[in-house]
Amino acid sequence: MEKTKADELVRLLKENELKAATAESLTGGLISKKITEIPGASMVFECGICSYSNRIKSQILGVSVQTLAQETEYSEKCAEEMAQGVRKLSGADIGISTTGIAGPGGGTDEKPVGTVYVGVSTAHDTVCCRLQLDSSLSREEIREASAESALSLACQMLCKLTETKQETDK
Repeated sequence: MEKTKADELVRLLKENELKAATAESLTGGLISKKITEIPGASMVFECGICSYSNRIKSQILGVSVQTLAQETEYSEKCAEEMAQGVRKLSGADIGISTTGIAGPGGGTDEKPVGTVYVGVSTAHDTVCCRLQLDSSLSREEIREASAESALSLACQMLCKLTETKQETDK
């Protein structure tokens, strides 16, 4: 059976005795689902929060009201704050977040359907990438591509984190 990005993430977390948590808006729990489908995920997965509403983003994850008002929930800043918030709330080593516009409606000229922000936070760094997926993709295709991108970015961040730790330990 072909290994997935979720397999890779769970393996990296296990090998390094780390834990992850997710804060998902656009993907609505899809990343959590992919992680928890992997045997042994219970050893490395703390929680998944489906933060579809701005109220939950703010009250539970700590996304600032100012970010939501000025940048909107569809922004790099919001994705960063979501990833940081779920990491801190759960006590996990890595927080993973998604927010964006899956369509078919809701897009604007500045942020069309397919605009996605993926955030990953560790104690050392928080990164966010903006994806501009093809607006002709279905809602489910946009969500799937977003979840896979989030898992991929989390794997990259874990590799960077473990390299830094190994260099520090020398």
